[in-house]
Parts: sequence; structure tokens; C-alpha cells
Amino acid sequence: MPTDTAPSATGTTLVIGATGTTGRRVVDRLAAGGHRVKAASRGATALDGAGAVRFDWYDPATFGDALDGTDRVYLVAPVGSLEPADVMLPFLDRARTAGVRRAVLLSSSAIESGGPAMGQIHQALPGLFDEWAVLRPSWFMQNFTGDQPHALSIRADGTILTATGAGRVGFVDADDIAAVAVHALTGTRAPNSDLVITGPQTLSYGDVADVLSEVMGRTVTHRQLTYEQMGDRLAAVMPAEYAAMLAGMDRSIAEGTEDRTTDTVERVTGRPAGSFRAFAERELA
Repeated sequence: MPTDTAPSATGTTLVIGATGTTGRRVVDRLAAGGHRVKAASRGATALDGAGAVRFDWYDPATFGDALDGTDRVYLVAPVGSLEPADVMLPFLDRARTAGVRRAVLLSSSAIESGGPAMGQIHQALPGLFDEWAVLRPSWFMQNFTGDQPHALSIRADGTILTATGAGRVGFVDADDIAAVAVHALTGTRAPNSDLVITGPQTLSYGDVADVLSEVMGRTVTHRQLTYEQMGDRLAAVMPAEYAAMLAGMDRSIAEGTEDRTTDTVERVTGRPAGSFRAFAERELA
């Protein structure tokens, strides 16, 4: 059953990363539901239905305004950081002191509590807040849109490049992630658990290429790289350690770690998760 939500039951929600893939959708859903929202970004970008506030993980001087009057927060880690705990844990300590009582962290299905990067925040969250949730979505369907690397290579030469082999992934729509996030933020009872979020089926990148070929009306193929080739490709555009972590996630997919689906979207929101084909027809046809 979906979690009950009511505007009168919540105060103000701070959405960090409000202009990002999930953050923007969370802001839109909260505002549409009548909830008070602070949209936090480095540029204090104005978004419909939300108050804009400047926020930078690496500038503690921005924390005060962001937290003033806030009682719950949606947490998106600083992009590209292998050690987000260095800046996130001090912020969360300050948030608790300032009156935040519920925190919802965006993490990853590939990262367990106590693991690298967001895994350290996941591990700490229950000790910091009585009300919390960790969202662990699988790979985003939106990775095939916009300026994402897969989208760029598809547009350039009709290829998707990974080191995943025939491994399968429960790709999930960011709209569904945001829907779960809003319930976790505003429900009468906090989940107080981690929520692994997937789409309704697992697909290999070869399967994805087939669907995109049909929907887009052009040939898209999956080009399989080795772990080393993937690491070198990523290291050309990001720090080597972060590139190695991402290439390692591809290798884990090849080993079957992401070949799973969950009922989280339907159980939390009351409606089924959207399929990859429906997403592709909506955004890529």
C-alpha cells in the first residue's frame, strides 16, 4: 500500500541538487502536492513552486540559510566525490542541531551500507535521525538522454559502450525514483530502511540497444569493452579513481549483481514502475 502523505503533516523540505535528474522531479512533485520546498543549488536556480536557496557542499557558509526553517531534507551527494562523508557528515550534524528530523539519501543499488562513497552516509544516517530512508535505485533510464555519455555515443555513431558483457540491469525511470522519494519525505511514517528501486524487468545493454533501435528508427548496437578499456575511456573525462570505481560497477553488472527487480515503486506509490520501452517511446521516439 502507498504511504499516506499530507501537506499539513510536513514543514519545509530542503531538496539538495534541485536542478539535477532526481532533484528537479522531487521539487516538482512536492510543490504539486502543496508542500513547502526549498530548492537548493549552487546557482540558487528559481524553480516553480519552490523557494530558491544557494547551496554548495564545499562552502559551509551556505548551510545556514538552507537549513533555516527546514525539517526534512533530500540528500544528493557532491558529484564525482569518492569521499562525500567528509562534507556530508558535518552538514548532517548541523542539520540535526538546526531541527531537521527526517533525511532521505539518494544512493545506489550497487552500494551497501558501509560501502564506498554514499555507503558511509547510509551507515551513519540511522544514528543521526529518528526518521530516515536511503534510496538505492538501479541504473537510470535517463542515462540514455541529454548529455549523458551513452546518449552522446548513440547520437555520434549509434553505439553504447560498456564493460557489462551480457549482464542485466533493472533500469529505472527517474520519475519513479522521485515518486518514491516524495513518499519517503512526506509519509506519516518514515521508511527507516533502505529501498532498492528498480524498473519492472532486467535488460542487458544489448536488449537496450534493440529497444532503442526500434523506437528511434536507427540501428543502435552495444559495443563490449574490457574492464581496462572502460576504465581508460572514463579516465579521459574524470579522475582516475572515480573512473576505476565506475568501471568496476560495469564489471559487477557482468557478474550478475544487478540482475534483480523489486516491487518498491508499486509498494510505496501504489502504481507499477514504468518500463524501459515506455520511457524510450516517451523521451526518445
